[in-house]
Amino acid sequence: MIATPPQIVLYGRPGCHLCDHAHARLEALLAERASRGLPAPAVVERSIEDDDTLQRRYGLVIPVVAVGRRELELATDPAALERFLASALDGDPGDADER
Repeated sequence: MIATPPQIVLYGRPGCHLCDHAHARLEALLAERASRGLPAPAVVERSIEDDDTLQRRYGLVIPVVAVGRRELELATDPAALERFLASALDGDPGDADER
């Protein structure tokens, strides 16, 4: 039985250009992963705008990419994002920049 890959959540806020950039980079990385037959789950965007708890937690570090309990804050570096996905989705211990 094939395990379902965990969900990828992108925390951000409307009008955040860094969040838009992170989303585009995530989509490109996931398309590349899918072309190689690797897990490439869809990205779910969550706005921190209307949630006080999320604003306190992530307000100064968005965009944040979360896979399960792993999180990558300030997910703007393409290489760090790629390492994070490999670690979170493939179990590669690597040097993912996790919080």
